[in-house]
Amino acid sequence: MTFLPDTGYTPTAEDRASLDAWFTEYDARSARRDVERMADMAVFPLNLVSDDSAGDGRSAQWDRERFVATMTHVMGEGSADITFESTRTPVFLSPSMAVVFTDSTMTTEGHTQQLRYADILIRRKGTWAFQTMIQGGWGDNL
Repeated sequence: MTFLPDTGYTPTAEDRASLDAWFTEYDARSARRDVERMADMAVFPLNLVSDDSAGDGRSAQWDRERFVATMTHVMGEGSADITFESTRTPVFLSPSMAVVFTDSTMTTEGHTQQLRYADILIRRKGTWAFQTMIQGGWGDNL
């Protein structure tokens, strides 16, 4: 049995399908290291929340230029395939807001890394976009 908080909104099948489709597309762009197209799927300024190596919580707002530069550096510019196997648990706060918790396995060049993060997405004019990224361990880069 999965416990989900009562947000007062029960998502429709279309809500969930549209969010799943958004993540499928985002993962495909990530796998290709197509950072510019990944940025197309965000709302800027983008909020980032993390913690640093001293254990302190950190936050920042990035513009598109900072997102593209940082993600290009983090993801590398190589040609090796990146694959993601992800389990996502969305919590819809309304038809246009969702917090999505993700457990993911990323594999590239035979190296596997476990990831756990959360995103806050908003839907505008029928299209989802991420507005906040939350993941531990990145605060020194913010």
